[in-house]
Amino acid sequence: MATVLVVDDEAKLRGLLRDYLERDGYRVLEAADGRGALDLAAASRPDLVILDLGLPGLPGEEVARLLRKTSEVPVVMLTAKASENDRVMGLRLGADDYVVKPFSPRELVARVEAVLRRARGPRAEAGQAASYGQGRLRIDTERREVHADGRPVELTRMEFDLLAALASRPGRAWSRTELVGRIQGHTFEAYERTIDVHVKNLRRKLGDTPPSTVIVTVPGVGYKLGVERDVDRDA
Repeated sequence: MATVLVVDDEAKLRGLLRDYLERDGYRVLEAADGRGALDLAAASRPDLVILDLGLPGLPGEEVARLLRKTSEVPVVMLTAKASENDRVMGLRLGADDYVVKPFSPRELVARVEAVLRRARGPRAEAGQAASYGQGRLRIDTERREVHADGRPVELTRMEFDLLAALASRPGRAWSRTELVGRIQGHTFEAYERTIDVHVKNLRRKLGDTPPSTVIVTVPGVGYKLGVERDVDRDA
């Protein structure tokens, strides 16, 4: 059962969306303002967020920016702002879809389903055993097993989750904040500093000696997986 966080300051609208979403089998969480939405998203890690932009206090645009710093949760923006510039800005903020008020609740639920279906595609692939760098690295996220150059590698939970996060998007540069959000579900400065320690341990265990080519440092940003996924070698 997918969990949807509905963020809107209108209680009547939240209730309407809850009725339609629950009717289609979704679990629904509600927040009436931006701060509450961020706290609930960090604590509950929903599968998707429906986000009104006209929120009191913290605007929806800022909520979207803050969400994107620590999470890749799909976001459907819900707003009365209908201009092309508004839509472009929303998409640039990381929105997966943009729905203008007034809207059809049935259509919104269909859009939620479509966005979740797109989001689950890469996750489903990531759940299979996959090899990278012409077999140099192999990760099985279901069994939580890793092989480097054909030998099994024992990793801690944090080390495995960090490697799996990097491998979910090979070549994509991840900031330390994003990585902490992926493996912890929340961010604190102290945790961000430990990312460097986990990377150092991962490199040692994987035999990724300097100049490192598996886990590559991205100056001023963080880290990325430096080897591509082997399409023909997937399990």
